[in-house]
Amino acid sequence: MRLARFCAVFFAALFIGSVPAYAQADNRDATREKVRQVLEIAGPRSDVNVAFRQSTKNPYNFVGSMTAGMRNSDSLEIVVSVTKSDTIGFRVYPHYKGGYINLGKVRDSNGLMRKLLYLSDQNFLFWGADDTADVFCGYTVTLESGFPQDAMIIVLRSIRNTDKFVGEMRPYIDGTTGV
Repeated sequence: MRLARFCAVFFAALFIGSVPAYAQADNRDATREKVRQVLEIAGPRSDVNVAFRQSTKNPYNFVGSMTAGMRNSDSLEIVVSVTKSDTIGFRVYPHYKGGYINLGKVRDSNGLMRKLLYLSDQNFLFWGADDTADVFCGYTVTLESGFPQDAMIIVLRSIRNTDKFVGEMRPYIDGTTGV
């Protein structure tokens, strides 16, 4: 009797535990399609002006490049990710003098890291470095209260300001001053 009850509880737990995995994948797919729709509408707008495409490396990422109106950066590479943890992540990598800003290649990495911490405190977007030491700014939106279309558009509109902050980083990157 105990063995039968144990088996019934074990298999019920196994079945219940596997159902959310399918539901989670379905939810992530549905969120990806909603993100695609927002990016197709908001991306080409004059205040964002970025054409996004789905990444070939990760089907839950969309990438785009902001080039118009840059004074300090060559461009801003934007990666929008639909994560496994019910969030939408924005990572913006400034391209400066033909490449990423990398902590291992700048003139004053300690000064730049301090500047990134200061900018994280003072700005809408946070600043960091990825696992290869490339500098980015970012924002993470949670899906707890539903799909955040308006919040995504606000983040997309705010990305342009990243160029100004790259100008503030120039003394740490190569010793020059911002324009």
